[in-house]
Amino acid sequence: QVRLVESGGGSVQAGGSLRLSCAASGRTFSNSAMGWFRQAPGKEREFVAFISGNGGTPFYADSLKGRFTISRDNAKNTAYLQMNSLKPEDTAVYYCAVKYYAGSYSDVGKYAYWGQGTQVTVSS
Repeated sequence: QVRLVESGGGSVQAGGSLRLSCAASGRTFSNSAMGWFRQAPGKEREFVAFISGNGGTPFYADSLKGRFTISRDNAKNTAYLQMNSLKPEDTAVYYCAVKYYAGSYSDVGKYAYWGQGTQVTVSS
């Protein structure tokens, strides 16, 4: 069993920054590729960022490149999502997940374990 707990969400004004954390337990964290997704009200869950188990070259949704940075600290069993220059359209519940199945890193169906999510609200 894998347990993921996100934290760090909140309310910020446009242009502000937040850093989300995803604390993992129950699985060898360094073996787990991780992803961040988000879901706005009335919309499907969408890919945000991906990082491999060893922290190799990350991947991002094209629309978020340059503003968001994914990272991880395997010694702390924690993944992070640094979000800068936030926009109102970034408002969503943000989830971290473990990529469990082979296939595209941006495919929500390739992830088996999910956290409960953390709300990010960006006001204009």
